[in-house]
Amino acid sequence: MNDHGSMLTQPLRAPSAGRALLYLGLFVLGAVVGAAGSLVQSGWFPGGLLLALAGEAGLCLGGARAVGGRGGAVAPAAGWMLAVILLTASRPEGDFLFGAGAGSYLFLLGGMATAVICATLGAGRQPDGDAVRLGK
Repeated sequence: MNDHGSMLTQPLRAPSAGRALLYLGLFVLGAVVGAAGSLVQSGWFPGGLLLALAGEAGLCLGGARAVGGRGGAVAPAAGWMLAVILLTASRPEGDFLFGAGAGSYLFLLGGMATAVICATLGAGRQPDGDAVRLGK
């Protein structure tokens, strides 16, 4: 039996260098998927929108699976959100990437909803195997 008490009472520790590098890589991949999705979603509406959101969902769920926790879904979602927020801002010349259409709003809101769903569905830190049941 573990005598360390609840996980909530344990002190926070920094992640290992490998895990931190994995989170950074997932963050960068999330930014790339967000930028690519921004371009694809309006080009082939509605198929491009579905492709962009499926790409984000795949990356977030794959990241959660690779890391073994919800942080693996949050890192690419944060990168996606940062890239999309930066791409929504107009430049001083008046250029912008997102038009004021239903597809753009569906991409922004659908992407945020996808990120929340994937972070919620991502595997939590639970032990695996038969020996985790009490009384065995």
